[in-house]
Amino acid sequence: MKWSFVIRQKLKAALLLSGIMAFIILGSLIARNSMEGIDKSFSSIYQDRLIPATTIIYLTENLYGKRLSLEKFLLSDDQRTSHEISSGLSLYDSRIDSLISAFEKTYLVDQEAKSLAAFKNRVEEYVLLEKMILNLHASGHVDAGKKLFEGAGANTFQSTINNLNELTSIQSNIGQELVKESKSDMASFGLISFLQIALAIIIGLIVLVLIQNSKIINKPKIRQDEGSYFNLN
Repeated sequence: MKWSFVIRQKLKAALLLSGIMAFIILGSLIARNSMEGIDKSFSSIYQDRLIPATTIIYLTENLYGKRLSLEKFLLSDDQRTSHEISSGLSLYDSRIDSLISAFEKTYLVDQEAKSLAAFKNRVEEYVLLEKMILNLHASGHVDAGKKLFEGAGANTFQSTINNLNELTSIQSNIGQELVKESKSDMASFGLISFLQIALAIIIGLIVLVLIQNSKIINKPKIRQDEGSYFNLN
C-alpha cells in the first residue's frame, strides 16, 4: 500500500510539473515573440518614421530654396542670367529627387504611397512652370513670367507643401500606433515574466512538499515488541 501511494503521489506531481513546465515553455515563446515585436516596432520607428520625417524637412527646405531663388531673380535687381538661375534650380531638383528616392525605399502604407505619388506629380508640374517662367523672362516677357510665378506657380507650390504636410501627419499617426503596439508588447512581456516567476516559486514549493512527504513515508517505524523489549532493559 505504501508503494502504491508513493507512486500515485509521484504520478500526480509529475503531471502537475509537466503542465507547469509546458506553460513556462509556452510563456517563453510568447515572451520571445513580444520582444521581437518590440524590436521590430522600434526599428520601424527609426527606419520608416524618423528618417522619412527628417527627409520631409529637407524636402521642404529645398522647395522653399527654389522658390526664393526664383523670386529673387524675378522681383529684384538680380544680375544673373536665366541660364545661371536654371542651373541653380537644377541643383535643387537633383537634391529633391535624391530625397524622394530615399523616401520611397522606406516602408510606406497605402495612404503614404498615394500622398507621395501626388507630391511627385506636383513637383514635376512646378519644375515645368519654372522652365516656362524662365523662358518667358529670357524672351523678354518679364511681366508674363512674374504673373505666372505669382499665379499658377504659387498655387502649385502650395500644393506641394500641402502634400508634405499630409505626409507629416501620416507619419505622426503611424508613429503613435507603433508606440502603442510597443507598450502592449511590453505589458504582455511583463505579465508573462511575472507568471513565470510565480510558477518557479510553485515548483519549488512542490519539490519541498515531495521531499517532506518522502521523508515521512520512508521513516522507519519502531515495532511494538522491540519497544517493549527496550523497556524491559
